[in-house]
Amino acid sequence: MSVYIDTSAFFAILDSGDEFHKESKNAFLKLIGSKEVFHSSNYIIIETIVLVQNRLGLDALRAFQDDIIPIINIHGVDERIHNIAISSLLIACRKNISFIDCTSFEIIRHLGLKKVFTFDKHFEEQGFEVLP
Repeated sequence: MSVYIDTSAFFAILDSGDEFHKESKNAFLKLIGSKEVFHSSNYIIIETIVLVQNRLGLDALRAFQDDIIPIINIHGVDERIHNIAISSLLIACRKNISFIDCTSFEIIRHLGLKKVFTFDKHFEEQGFEVLP
């Protein structure tokens, strides 16, 4: 089985002060133990790197780089996905949904995935099974 991982899950795993830290860390370890295949996008990785560096510092960023990124299949946002995502965002006419979320929705659909490890309600609104 495969799981797409969003920035909110990555951040909660890394930030011991996050309200979802314990839940996310336990869920991530359980997913690793069950041999799930992990997917994310280059945009999610970039967003996470910036967030972790700014809020948690370089030690947390090093942990992300050394311990988490190596087990993630990272999918690049190409011109097609970019264009579909920007169109979806403009059609939705919602300020509270991000362009990066829209790129993730398209990648998840393209890969045929069902499960997303996230704390972002927008993924459930799109019909994906949200973990944990």
